[in-house]
Amino acid sequence: MSQTTEKRSSLSRVGRWVAELVLVFVGVYAAFWLNNYQQQQQDAQRHDRILAWIEQTLREGIESGKISRAKQERAAAEFRRALDGGEMPPLRPFVFTTDYSPGDFATWLQSGGAQLLDLETLTALRNDESIIRWGLSRLARHQKLSDELIVPNLDQDISFFTIPPPKSCETGSRYIPKLWTKP
Repeated sequence: MSQTTEKRSSLSRVGRWVAELVLVFVGVYAAFWLNNYQQQQQDAQRHDRILAWIEQTLREGIESGKISRAKQERAAAEFRRALDGGEMPPLRPFVFTTDYSPGDFATWLQSGGAQLLDLETLTALRNDESIIRWGLSRLARHQKLSDELIVPNLDQDISFFTIPPPKSCETGSRYIPKLWTKP
């Protein structure tokens, strides 16, 4: 009987050891699964926060652009009204300032934002960045033209900025040439 009890005892020890080993593996697997689940939840929350930040930033930019556009359209309409009335309104320099920095988007993309966004969102952001940079370069060009053509001559008589109308014009009003054209 001692042999059978000894066999049972060694078999019992091996069984316990296997059970403990299985329990450890199940516990480690559950810990990894839980960690992975929590990481996915954090990534989803981060993804949502990034998209909300992008949306808020773009909404604020669009709203600011609408307000600025309305002001510029009013000023341009007043300028055109004065010209149509035969007056030569005073010219003002074109000044443009912005707090836009392409580094803002680049920073959060490099810090993990690119891994959380899908390809369509990244492509849309890239296209938007391209449009913004193009628009800013045009505005910088307009400001440079203003700085070179208008600002140095503001103390001149207003007739400095006009030329006589072409002979094909029937009215005696002043003719203002276009310095640049729209694309």
